[in-house]
Amino acid sequence: MNPRKLFVTTALPYANGALHIGHIMEYIQADIWVRFQRLLGHTVHFVSADDAHGAPIMIAAEKAGVSPQEFVARIGASRAPTLQGFGIAFDHWHSTDSPENVELSQRIYMRLRENELIAIRPVEQLYDPVKGMFLADRYVKGQCPNCGAPDQYGDSCEVCGAVYSATELKNPYSVLSGAKPELRTSEHYFFALSDPRCTEFLSDWTQGGRLQPEVANKAREWLEGERGLADWDISRDAPYFGIPIPDAPGKFFYVWLDAPIGYLASLKAYCALRGWNFETVLSDPLVEQIHFIGKDIIYFHTLFWPAMLKFAGAPFKVPDRVYVHGFITVSGEKMSKSRGTGIDPLRYLELGLNPDWLRYYIAAKLNSHVEDIDFNAEDFTARINSDLVGKFVNIASRASHFVLKNFEGALADVLSAGVAGAGSILRLFQARADELAQLYEAREFGKVMRETMALADIANEWFDARRPWELAKSQDPAARQQLHEVCSVAINLFRLLMIYLAPVLPSLARRAEAFLRIAPLDWSQARGLLPGAHRIAPYEHLTGRVDPKTLAALFEPPSPAARAAEVKTSSPAARATEVEASEVATAKAPAPVAAPTIGIEEFAKIDLRVARITAAEVIDGSDRLLKLTLDVGEARPRQVFAGIKSAYQPADLVGRLTVVVANLAPRKMKFGLSEGMVLAASDEHGNRPGLFLLDPDPGAHPGMRVK
Repeated sequence: MNPRKLFVTTALPYANGALHIGHIMEYIQADIWVRFQRLLGHTVHFVSADDAHGAPIMIAAEKAGVSPQEFVARIGASRAPTLQGFGIAFDHWHSTDSPENVELSQRIYMRLRENELIAIRPVEQLYDPVKGMFLADRYVKGQCPNCGAPDQYGDSCEVCGAVYSATELKNPYSVLSGAKPELRTSEHYFFALSDPRCTEFLSDWTQGGRLQPEVANKAREWLEGERGLADWDISRDAPYFGIPIPDAPGKFFYVWLDAPIGYLASLKAYCALRGWNFETVLSDPLVEQIHFIGKDIIYFHTLFWPAMLKFAGAPFKVPDRVYVHGFITVSGEKMSKSRGTGIDPLRYLELGLNPDWLRYYIAAKLNSHVEDIDFNAEDFTARINSDLVGKFVNIASRASHFVLKNFEGALADVLSAGVAGAGSILRLFQARADELAQLYEAREFGKVMRETMALADIANEWFDARRPWELAKSQDPAARQQLHEVCSVAINLFRLLMIYLAPVLPSLARRAEAFLRIAPLDWSQARGLLPGAHRIAPYEHLTGRVDPKTLAALFEPPSPAARAAEVKTSSPAARATEVEASEVATAKAPAPVAAPTIGIEEFAKIDLRVARITAAEVIDGSDRLLKLTLDVGEARPRQVFAGIKSAYQPADLVGRLTVVVANLAPRKMKFGLSEGMVLAASDEHGNRPGLFLLDPDPGAHPGMRVK
């Protein structure tokens, strides 16, 4: 298989609040696909960004008493705990309010203008004379022109369902100031999507196999409708928080023009960090450009976006695939935090619910079609407890018990095993690798989960049929050999299943690697088996059962007192969302974000050991890492790569004691295998004098456990 190069993005969240469960569902879907590609050895650039511009953010920032730039910067800084908490491994997270996005947006616009695809014409809009700005429909209210209902927004009536323009409202008023708006004319800039060149290109592009069938059919409806495609208004008048149109003073790009260009801006910033040439990476004909989006933004991503890229010319190129998914509901209802039908991702993490559980549950529901998925608490509990605990990790738990107790953790050579059916079941599991890989590639994650759990059932049935608990009671050498082989086969079956589930369960995969004492998993390892005499580590629970009471707490609506406290103490960005609705205009500085609370049982899983640094050396090609050789009281020394080069000279480290996370899964790095992690305290920048290795008191010796 030839290595692929993939540029993968997700839809940009609007920078006016915390990430919600819809964002997390999309990011998990994309992350699973990206992790699978990396397990195959492909190169992936996985990026996203905050959608930072627009009038709503400008107004919310004003009410919060901060600049729009500060407002969106604080939002961006709040993303990491949620993304990292759910194991979503973006290579780079950026913002559309960035120099890269300004440059790219203005460059693409000028290319479109040179191609005579920008039109200018007058537009009549309602204007707030007090705020000194044109009003979008959401900022105008009045009486419905159809039924006369009061306090209806400027686009549709919530009472009778009529659709109209804001200029048709009776007795309109500005939501921002209460003033009566004036009808004024302004020149607006349009992307000429109706141009025959655009429609001809899009007719071919949308039907060329890049879209799911249902999405391609919807695009055809838009293209072949009676009115055809309408030109796209891409400008807004000052005051507006956005990117200036370079040849139009007082005009700014409408947020939906620069938002998708944010994909490219994030890639450009990532390339700069890696020392790559952005245009070389982007224009590489082997690089595939893939977008994961929700069904609510199909129009933008299948019409405007590819047409913009097509006629902007090199180095820009049209997407190779746009993968569209549906929405997520809770017990069949739309999200509503107040009704207890919403899932707050941060609350999920704070309750100590395992992120891999949600990743598995979402994966089990997803397929390649544009279908909504539903989160049901009872189904979630049953599926996790049955599939992950009762079927999957149960194999490792049961088999390792006998291996550790009877054979000191050493496995038998399963290639020469004489136990009945050993070879056939191992070959069966290995043979499924290609089929499961095809399903992952096609985003048929639900089928992968079903097929893998069917294999887990086969493994458990095979293990039970050989009755290892009876073999363990026998003193007959033949019975003991059979016990050794049965359990070793089961451990190998577990390892194969873990390879197949690794894209979905990254945290569990790391723990399994430590238990199996193997290097980080990749898909090619499904062709091999663990050798005879390979030793596994003592078994510790790889995942627990869902506690229905803890899960129920996830859906408890906040009390009035809690909601009031939330408005007072939440971050300025989150608070500004409340501000906009409640007209509160004050804001306080955010409190530091604490990590989710853990229990003593979880802490006890971390094996902290005293280690002595016996050697330290600089690594050619790295300006951050030092290669450390550690004595951890084991038979052989460990090699660890530590990002402490800015703070320490290698010669100063030799002989000193430190603390290492001893049961961290080995990590394959560019410079070799890192077999642990040394602990250090640092400031937010990680630079000396704010970086300090932990230093045990004299008298401690290598191998001592830190408790």
